[in-house]
Amino acid sequence: MRLLLQLGTALALVSSAFAQEPEKSRYPPPELGPDYKPPATSFPPVRELLPPLADVLVLVLAIAAASYLAHRRRSRTGLLTLAGLSLLWFGFLREGCICAVGSTQNVVEAIADPSAPILISTILIFVIPLIAALLFGRTFCAAVCPLGAIQEVVLLRPMTVPRWLAAGLGILPHVYLALAVLFAATGSGYLICRYDPFVGLFRFGGTANMLVVGACLVFVSIFIGRPYCRFLCPYGVLLGWASSLSKKRITITPTECADCRLCEGACPYDAITEPNAGRAKADRFRGRGALIGMLLLLPFLVVGLGWAGSRLGPELARGNARVVLAEQVAGEDAGLLRETTDASDVFRSSGETVEALQADATALREDFVLGGWLGGGFLGLVIALRLVALSVRRTRRDYEADRQHCYACGRCYQWCPVELERRATGTAPEVRR
Repeated sequence: MRLLLQLGTALALVSSAFAQEPEKSRYPPPELGPDYKPPATSFPPVRELLPPLADVLVLVLAIAAASYLAHRRRSRTGLLTLAGLSLLWFGFLREGCICAVGSTQNVVEAIADPSAPILISTILIFVIPLIAALLFGRTFCAAVCPLGAIQEVVLLRPMTVPRWLAAGLGILPHVYLALAVLFAATGSGYLICRYDPFVGLFRFGGTANMLVVGACLVFVSIFIGRPYCRFLCPYGVLLGWASSLSKKRITITPTECADCRLCEGACPYDAITEPNAGRAKADRFRGRGALIGMLLLLPFLVVGLGWAGSRLGPELARGNARVVLAEQVAGEDAGLLRETTDASDVFRSSGETVEALQADATALREDFVLGGWLGGGFLGLVIALRLVALSVRRTRRDYEADRQHCYACGRCYQWCPVELERRATGTAPEVRR
C-alpha cells in the first residue's frame, strides 16, 4: 500500500510538472526590457555530434565500395556518384577534418614525441587508405578522398600537360612531404593543414588568401586533371608507393587489348603506358648504358641535395615560433629592436630565463639542419630513382594503367571497345592481376 501511495504521488508530481505552462513556471525569466532579444539557438557542427570512429567506419565502407566499383563493376558512373557522396560527407559535412592527408602530420608528431596526444581514429584514418592501396591500388583517390573528389567532379574539359612539365612538377609533392614531416617532427606546426587549399571552401570560411587559392585551384581543375593530387599532395606520394606494390591493378580492358589507343586520349592524368614489345635491341642496349650512368649518379644526387637541405636548415627553423621568439628577445636585449611584441612581453612576464629560450632555439636549429640533410637526401634519392626508372626497359604488350599514378577514376572504361562489347553482351569481367 505504501508503495502504491509513493507511485501515485510521483505520477501526480510528474503530471503537474508537464501541465505547467512555461509562463507559469516556478522560476520565471527575468524582465530585461522590451528591447532585449534572446540569442538564437545554436547547434554544434555535425562533425562534433558524431564519435571519431564513425569516420573510420564510413571510410572503410567507402573504400570497399570504390574498390568494388573499380575492379568488379568497372563503373565510371558509380565511381563518380561515390565521389560526390564522399565530397558531401568528408568535405562539407565533416569540414575536411580530419583527413588522411592531414593525419600524416599527427602520426609523424606522435613518432617524434611519444608524449604528443593522438587518437586511434587518426592512426586508422592514416593507415587504412595505405593498406587499401597495397591491395587494390589508389581506389581511395578514385572516389573517397574529398580533396580528390572536388577536383574529379569539376573536371569538364581536360587538357594534356606536357610530359616533361608533369615530370618536373611531380617532384613538388615529395618536397611538400619532406617539409611537412620536418615541421611536424620539430613541433613547428602542421604545414599541410595550414595551406590546405580546399578546407576554406569546405567550411565556407577562412582567410581571404586561402579562399582565393582554393577557388583558383578549383577553376584550374576544370581543365587540368587533379592538379593538387598530381603536383602537390604529400599523402599521394605514400599512396603511389603502396599502389606500385598493389596485389591487384586497374586494367583498362577486361580481356585482351585491341591497341585502339582510345584510352590514351581518355586519361586526363597521363597515367597510361604504351606497349613496347618488339623494340629494337639497340634501344635496350642504350637503356642499359643509361641505367648504369644513373646508378653512378645516385650517391652524388643524394649527398649534394642533402648538403643543400642542411644549408637551408637555419632559415627553415625560423618557421618555428620558439626560434622567432628567441631572435626577437635577442634583438631587444642587444638594442637592435626598439619595439617589443606580444610574444616577447609574455615571455618576459613568464619568469623563464633568456638562456633557456636561446638553448631551445639552438637545439631547434640543429634539428632543422639534420632534417635538411635527411629531407634533401630523400629528394636526391627520389630524383635519382626516377631517372633510373626511365632507363629500365620493362616489356609491355598492352596499353596499361600505371600502378603508381593511376587514380582509378574509370574514365578509360567508357572508351575501351572491348569493355563496351563486354557490357553489351553482359559478360562478366575477368579477374586480372
